[in-house]
Amino acid sequence: MTTTSPILLTQPEIADLRKEFGRTSLMGKTIDSHINELQDFMRLPIDVPGHGEAGGYEHNRHKQNYTYMNLAGRLFLITEQQQYADFVIALLEEYADKYLTFDFHVQKNTNPTGRLFHQILNEHCWLLYTSLAYSCVAEVMTDAQQQRIKNRIFEPMLDMFTVKYAHDFDRIHNHGIWAVAAVGICGLAIGKREYLDMAVYGIEHNDSGGFLAQISQLFAPSGYYMEGPYYHRYAIRPTCLFAEVLHRHMPEVDIYNYKDKVIGNTVNALLSTAYPNGQFPALNDASRTMSITDMGVQVAVSVYSKHYGVDDNLLGMAKIQDRVWMHSCGLVLSRALEQAEQKASVGMPFWPSVELNEGPDGTHGAQGFIRMQDKKGDVSQLVMNYGQHGMGHGNFDTLGISFFNRGQEVLREYGFARWVNVEPKFGGRYLDENKSYARQTIAHNAVTVDEKCQNNFDVTRADSVHGMPHFFSVDSDVISGMSAFANQHYDGLSMQRSVFMLALDELESPLLIDLYRLAGEDEHQYDYSHQYEGQIIRTNFDYQSHQEVSTLGADNGYQHLWNIAGGKTSDTALVSWLQNNTYYTWLGTSSNDSSEVFFTRTGANDPSFNLRSEPAFIYRTHGKTSLLASVLETHGYFNEEFEQSVNARGKVTSIKVLGHDDVGSVVQIFTSNSLIVLMVCNQLTTATSQHRVTFNQINYQWTGHYAVDITAIKQEK
Repeated sequence: MTTTSPILLTQPEIADLRKEFGRTSLMGKTIDSHINELQDFMRLPIDVPGHGEAGGYEHNRHKQNYTYMNLAGRLFLITEQQQYADFVIALLEEYADKYLTFDFHVQKNTNPTGRLFHQILNEHCWLLYTSLAYSCVAEVMTDAQQQRIKNRIFEPMLDMFTVKYAHDFDRIHNHGIWAVAAVGICGLAIGKREYLDMAVYGIEHNDSGGFLAQISQLFAPSGYYMEGPYYHRYAIRPTCLFAEVLHRHMPEVDIYNYKDKVIGNTVNALLSTAYPNGQFPALNDASRTMSITDMGVQVAVSVYSKHYGVDDNLLGMAKIQDRVWMHSCGLVLSRALEQAEQKASVGMPFWPSVELNEGPDGTHGAQGFIRMQDKKGDVSQLVMNYGQHGMGHGNFDTLGISFFNRGQEVLREYGFARWVNVEPKFGGRYLDENKSYARQTIAHNAVTVDEKCQNNFDVTRADSVHGMPHFFSVDSDVISGMSAFANQHYDGLSMQRSVFMLALDELESPLLIDLYRLAGEDEHQYDYSHQYEGQIIRTNFDYQSHQEVSTLGADNGYQHLWNIAGGKTSDTALVSWLQNNTYYTWLGTSSNDSSEVFFTRTGANDPSFNLRSEPAFIYRTHGKTSLLASVLETHGYFNEEFEQSVNARGKVTSIKVLGHDDVGSVVQIFTSNSLIVLMVCNQLTTATSQHRVTFNQINYQWTGHYAVDITAIKQEK
């Protein structure tokens, strides 16, 4: 009989995991929950279906089959119960009977098809997990069984991936990471080492493809993944699984130190993007529901713990996840949590503010994540995108922001237009509205110029430019801020956005301050969009509700926006809304003479109801070089059950643009008790540069990128 060892576990590691069986440790609970899940699935008849709709029964059954084969293989090693090996072998035998009888999938999208799935990516996933399962049970299979599985499943798949679809194998993309990881792991499982070499170094062995090229080009030095957190959590699983394989079977690569520890950096980067509730911001094409409990993130946290060390944040993360990877890496984290809980309670993770550079060498802009706690410990998080486009999944929203506090996203990201695995909705794939609305600039919290999308919705053009970081400052307990430029995203127009969180004793939560400057020689229409959720409470301007609604525009996402209401504004415009139990008040102004606010809702030109019906308000102004300035205050409490409403109006009363030019911008904010003057540099300078501007015969000077002056207002008795 041919002997095949488990690829990812040694006998001593298996023995250590066996000791956790039946314990109340995190690993013990993980093993127990996996056993219950697997037993439930094993009660079903074995089924290897043919083709079906993307996201339909057939698709999901193949996915379940490889998921539970992977679990059963490891549980066989840990529990030594033959039933788990028998389950894997029986399923493999069924696939061996049928796989080559399936033609290539009849459904197609932009990706090559497989024999099981409508896109080859899913077949890569199937091969990766099934190969791991096979390596766990091969020692109890006969030579004839092993050979049959190799001849009728694994070898045809390897040939398909590296010959038929060779052009796609070395593609630098999250699909490429799955491809190389699957091929390398399968090569090891069936004793064909040449496939492992191909997976690491590419088909041509010239650094243009393969795993090392993938992690070198897709992950920035900061670890940020160019397609955003949603695709990062998907790409992180094969990345960490294959890294662990290389650590064990190609130690000469020194994978955990490769490219300045890029594996550790990218795990850290992914975790540091999450909101305080664990959900990931929906940057680029993304689901709004993905969080740190995703299995790929669980694997990543476990791998990081073993190879880079455990800290309080990882312990808090593990407690939220309530599971670890069922592997020796996960055991390290489980034991660390157990020891920590014996000494004291483990708190919630609090990731510090961080700026994550983008691009292979870190020079293609960045993503900024600023966090600040209020007096009660609630964390506000401000996110700004000033990096690169994100390839085919990129959205056209450079300088877009999102804002989170009190357990909810306040200035919201729409995410993708897609109903995942809802087969009547185009098989759960990306809908046409993903391009016509969700990826358009107007769908984001940014400024849309002349009702056009950034880079004219041209992916090639968008991939060739990126944002330019100005400053990222989180050194003060009073104010933190970041600023960036986007000077190539609209023809003849440069843009700068500077956003801050300011902590004042009189305010319940940090105040969001937003300065958006656009510089050009021609007259433009500027639409300053805010995606929110909740009910409008009040405004300080009159508006007309339209009894017969029409669209706000004809193209670039505007065709999907119903123009619900609108009104002219003067000086400071105010819009206040209630989201769940919290009031939010936005005050905005500009350096231009006139402005108006439109209240919109998605759903126009959407005959199949593919878009979610969501509100937004758009502050519109016209001008040449213009500064749009706003604040967002979090305040009050509302409880319908107990009929309570506290501080529904907030304390910020106005914001005014005092002036702006190529040197700097100065704005003035009034609250009930304070006068705030914020001065921001509009030039790329250093933190020690001195600046001076004069507006309305008043001189303003400061050192560094920005300065804030807060003066108490005496209240009359």
